[in-house]
Amino acid sequence: MSQPILLTVDDDPAVSRSVARDLRRRYGKDYRIIRADSGADALEALREIKLRGDAVAAILADYRMPQMDGIVFLEKAMDLFPNARRALLTAYADTDAAIQAINVVDVDHYLLKPWDPPEEKLYPVVDALVETWRAVGERPVDEIKLIGHRYSSPSFHLRDFLARNAVPYRWYSVDDDEGRRILEAADAAPQDIPVLVTPDGTVLRQPSGPELADAVGLSTRPAQEFYDLIVIGGGPAGLGAAVYGASEGLRTVIVERKATGGQAGTSSRIENYLGFPDGVSGAQLTDRARRQALKFGAEVLTARDVVGLEARGSARVVMFGDGTEIAAHSVVLASGVTYRALEAPGVAELAGRGVYYGSAATEAPECKGEHVYIVGGANSAGQAAVFFSKHAADVTILVRGQSLEASMSHYLIEQIAGIPNIHVRTRTTVVEAHGDDHLERLTLCENGGATETVPTGHLFIFIGAAPRTDWLGTEIQRDDHGFVRTGPDLLTDGGPPPGWPLDRDPHYLESSIPGVFVAGDVRAASVKRVASAVGEGAMAVTLVHRYLEEQ
Repeated sequence: MSQPILLTVDDDPAVSRSVARDLRRRYGKDYRIIRADSGADALEALREIKLRGDAVAAILADYRMPQMDGIVFLEKAMDLFPNARRALLTAYADTDAAIQAINVVDVDHYLLKPWDPPEEKLYPVVDALVETWRAVGERPVDEIKLIGHRYSSPSFHLRDFLARNAVPYRWYSVDDDEGRRILEAADAAPQDIPVLVTPDGTVLRQPSGPELADAVGLSTRPAQEFYDLIVIGGGPAGLGAAVYGASEGLRTVIVERKATGGQAGTSSRIENYLGFPDGVSGAQLTDRARRQALKFGAEVLTARDVVGLEARGSARVVMFGDGTEIAAHSVVLASGVTYRALEAPGVAELAGRGVYYGSAATEAPECKGEHVYIVGGANSAGQAAVFFSKHAADVTILVRGQSLEASMSHYLIEQIAGIPNIHVRTRTTVVEAHGDDHLERLTLCENGGATETVPTGHLFIFIGAAPRTDWLGTEIQRDDHGFVRTGPDLLTDGGPPPGWPLDRDPHYLESSIPGVFVAGDVRAASVKRVASAVGEGAMAVTLVHRYLEEQ
């Protein structure tokens, strides 16, 4: 195969020549630089490239072009080269449009014109594009087939698992002819759904999490029996600990129940994270962190349910639900939190069938033209509202309090106020969910008075979070809400906690078991922000080194 291609599209000849010149100067040795003067010409060039079997690494397209603007062009280009990375060239006045494009057509970056000096403003962006493209490449995608029902909770959970682990698959409804044909070929019946068919023809009926992970090539078994560091939880705190631990030479393994990223990984857009002025999706941020951890040698185990943690001499042992276990010198507990259940009749019965906890981005296409309801007043609810407003006809945020100001960031409140199809109803609660095989209606109560019933097929719930720490033994001290106490919070009358075996007090992030550290949302009195979680993960590794030096 010939050199991969960097394609630039701009109707201004001077700009077109300038960007091509700058790209050749830096990338001409390894990439072929092609430029086009219009979207139509660029699409024709891409068709010829496709026929020749060449690869396109990145596409840079001007936003304002006659006949076909950059966003429309990039949408069409994705059909030909879905793995090519995409950037939009734009003037400062069009920054808002560029940010919208990041959400609408999954643009990776935007570049403000002019970009002088290119060493500071052009090359770092293109470096990121080609690095991501190399990671994805143009490898043929083996098609995984998933047959299920739109209103099946197990089908939703499998789709969500595959999507959050970035596993490409094709969805077939059991109600469609093709879905029934695949079921028949797989010697399966509608009552067997969800059914997964791997590229080699293996058929899995109602697979469990570990079975699904094994079938799609995710790692579920540790390569070693003993590590320097076990990280429990693959959210921002866990990923931060894994990156710093592995990069500093510790034999590190992450254990994750579902998918790396945690709740942050489901966020459609994080706009206040340091270093990303145009925002970044939670999936993009955590995927980069996961790849970074792997690059430094960390292992990632998926679909493993941790059921116990105990100290055995100098070893810290983690037990799994299948009876197996692994051990290490130290542990970072970064298991995060889960969304609290909405206590209202009908909600539990319709979970996964119109009622969802978290953003559930796989449901976005089903929301087209619908009225979506979101319960919650914090940032996660606001980010979800902005995301679904691009798909649904209307989005209503239901807030129990008097306003959003007490729980949501100011920038997000202003953004919501500027989106016409997002509505906010304060002092309003869901008192009942109705439907047979799926959600059909909600009964709402405003100001504790009269109720009304509204039609809807989608309810997304973000009503606070609780730690999932009931599996921890009594040796790990927790507060009344289940969050793990660490450091100064463990001290009793100025001294170490009962049963503490060492001459020193617990380190700042250390739990009541020496060598077991806690980072992120699961820690008592933690700051519930992505940046602080990453920072605590990194800090925990520093304390791990200090602990290991004491042994």
